[in-house]
Amino acid sequence: MSVQTFRTEAATVRRRPLTPDVWAGVVLFALLLVVYNANGREIPSYDSQPTKFAARELLLRGTLGLNHVVGAAPLLTERPAFVLARDGRYRSAYSPVPSVAAAAITWPVWKAGAVDVRGPNGAQVIAVVGASAQTAAAVVLAFFTVRRRISRLAALSLASVLGVGTGYWHTVSQTLWQHESAILGLALAVFALAAVRKDSGAPLLAVLGIGLALAVTSRLQLAPAVLVLLAATVFAAGARRALIPLAITAAGIAVLLACNVRWFGSPMGALPLLEALHPAVHATERSFNPSAGGFLGLLVSPNRGLLVYCPIAAVVLLAIRRRSRDEAILQWCGLAALVQYAAYGSYGVWWGGHTYGPRYMLDVLPLLVPLAASTVGLIRTSRLLATLAAAAAVWSVVVAGTGAFVYPDERWNVDPRDVDRHHERLWDWSDLQIVRCWGTGSNTRNFNLFVRNTHDPATPSAAAVPPPMNVEF
Repeated sequence: MSVQTFRTEAATVRRRPLTPDVWAGVVLFALLLVVYNANGREIPSYDSQPTKFAARELLLRGTLGLNHVVGAAPLLTERPAFVLARDGRYRSAYSPVPSVAAAAITWPVWKAGAVDVRGPNGAQVIAVVGASAQTAAAVVLAFFTVRRRISRLAALSLASVLGVGTGYWHTVSQTLWQHESAILGLALAVFALAAVRKDSGAPLLAVLGIGLALAVTSRLQLAPAVLVLLAATVFAAGARRALIPLAITAAGIAVLLACNVRWFGSPMGALPLLEALHPAVHATERSFNPSAGGFLGLLVSPNRGLLVYCPIAAVVLLAIRRRSRDEAILQWCGLAALVQYAAYGSYGVWWGGHTYGPRYMLDVLPLLVPLAASTVGLIRTSRLLATLAAAAAVWSVVVAGTGAFVYPDERWNVDPRDVDRHHERLWDWSDLQIVRCWGTGSNTRNFNLFVRNTHDPATPSAAAVPPPMNVEF
């Protein structure tokens, strides 16, 4: 292709109007950003803090090291997530990928003068900007994934419920840690995989590889699902073409493992150090302990179950009896979700520490999107199913919004006893975290990001006394 021809085609692309689907995706993304930031605060966890600080250090000093952070607040060194690495620098115990992603997202916003990452709430701003943007992008990718199979209105409805009727609202979009980047990676991978065929070109396969690499390097715990999706790629595109996403995924993992070895002396990084704390923190002796409690708890525990907090997820069960022309992708995504669910159900701390709702099951939701889309036609043919689905969606949105505007002021995780050591509370129907939130009222820190010079309660200068330990997977 000549240079002139290339310029002509590029000009044609620039003049081509955006399609209605693209406009719908843009509007959906913008609305989700508004919703995710409507509470005007970050909802941090004990372990998520070094990730946002590392992102700010990368923007301000070009390093992922946290020496300046712990230098300003030495007591942060008592938190297990702040680890003194072999190179003499304090580093996050978790993957650096989400920090890099958030820094990349925040940089243009910062340079445009829209946010001040040097201010007292700079790290908090980076966390909410990075997390909410990645979560919204994941939901938009889900919209485009299902739009290939169902109407625009149905696709928007499904994506909207995913975005504001699940923990994507109250957990994933609210702080920078691992889930936001991992879910974005899985959503990108599912979007690409759903379009892969035997004659698919290298660009689509590269996108698939980038998604898988982002997911597994952000959260190594997603390796089971990623392996299944790689097997699905071989099935859909053939072994030769599957080498492209396989190579990209392997390269990403290799870089992460090399960093882990260099910084912590182990391919798994600081994860073994965190796992060793479980007897003291979570009252469990083993990291993996398959049991009915874990498998059932992830689904129906009154204080952690997916079907309790977002029962709309149950619509995927209808896909079991639904056959379609995309049956292969449904089977592979279903298998990946099942394998990942089995891994989390086998984990000794399946409830996810101090949190609101089923934190681990949020990683599985991108895999369920194609299955949910396959049930739309069936739901439309039954007034009963449509009514039940609508009721489940309303409940899911109300519960998700409750978490976004109230948690953790209800103090359910620690009052009257720490749930990490008193696991019977996970099954206590007389003391529901959701109901406790309804009786608590709006969180006292809501809207603090809307006030200039508001102090970030998680910044080093305010970290004189670490909160109760809550080491999470």
